[in-house]
Amino acid sequence: MRRLALVTGSALVIVAFAAATRVADTREGLIAEVVTLLAGVAGVGLLIYGLAARQGASRSKRVDRAPNPLPPRNSRDLLLGAGGVAVSAILVIGLAITGGPLPAVFGLALLLPMIAGCVYLCVRFLRANP
Repeated sequence: MRRLALVTGSALVIVAFAAATRVADTREGLIAEVVTLLAGVAGVGLLIYGLAARQGASRSKRVDRAPNPLPPRNSRDLLLGAGGVAVSAILVIGLAITGGPLPAVFGLALLLPMIAGCVYLCVRFLRANP
């Protein structure tokens, strides 16, 4: 399933790039722009799914166990979380310097999911069992 998502996502991204060459100020160009946007969104979504989805155990091999509430600490969580927060801070500061406060607020609004995920990784590291 993951390989199918990767192949389909790659194909949709290629279609998006091909349609981007036909974007113009005509009716056909507007249709190409819509194809570019939709194929790009669907392709990137499938690529993310194909790269990030975990391999699940087959249904017959699953064993009911008590879930471990917090996995052991992983320094990768802290590194990724702190790096993401730093990158988002640099991006928002860059927007504030070059564009002013309004673009900085819009950029911050767009980066909120990334910031929340990075803070989650940092908190997960701090709350994990040593």
